[in-house]
Amino acid sequence: MNHLKEKAKARQNKGSVRIDKISDGDMACGFAWTWISGDQEGLRGTTFIKLNPGTTEIEFIREIPEPIYKPGDLTLQFLQAITKDEVIDKDILSNRSFMSQTPTVASDIARYLYEEVQGRSTSVEAMRFFSDDIVYRDFNYEDVMKGKSQVKKFIDDFSIPGIKFVPQIFDDGYNSTCFTWEVKILDAPQGIKGISFYELNKATRMIRYVRDVPESAIKPPILGKLARTFRPGLGVFQSFPLGSRVEGM
Repeated sequence: MNHLKEKAKARQNKGSVRIDKISDGDMACGFAWTWISGDQEGLRGTTFIKLNPGTTEIEFIREIPEPIYKPGDLTLQFLQAITKDEVIDKDILSNRSFMSQTPTVASDIARYLYEEVQGRSTSVEAMRFFSDDIVYRDFNYEDVMKGKSQVKKFIDDFSIPGIKFVPQIFDDGYNSTCFTWEVKILDAPQGIKGISFYELNKATRMIRYVRDVPESAIKPPILGKLARTFRPGLGVFQSFPLGSRVEGM
């Protein structure tokens, strides 16, 4: 609680926070946000909050801002290099029971994709749930991905033996959902934590918007600290005109 109070105090008179999207879970939810100051907007990120079911008081919060340095395909190349000797255990994969499902609730879709579909040999099953006009923001990259072909390539590229995406806490959202995760790399004891936000097209029940926010691979995240010191209202070195990034993308 003291940490939250200190963060709020540090933001006083230094701009405001715009809520770009919020999931509609009851006992847990997440929201995507952007720092704004005057006619400029800057740092983006996502916050996940879970309530204690007995007291309805907040029992868990994870907040991650976008990394200032976005390595892009260097992340992929690094992961491929350190896992080059890993192979898919086809016996384990073939023995893993699987029955295709078609959930229509946002949080159920997220669970299905990351608890059941992840690790299958192709991305065909996962791609059934993405809208043709999907907009996908992964904050390892400067640019967004648009359309199913770009998203399929992204999913296929990061389906790497030795790399496991471990979902942790899901909210219970219907039209949109937020969940926390950790990427495990080989046998490393500590992975890279993150938060994802998914939003459905209410009519088709397909995913139309994704925001993935991984924690900075540089620890401590010195660039983020410098940017927030240099421009405390915006938290970035280069800002953008207010409203120029649609839906906080």
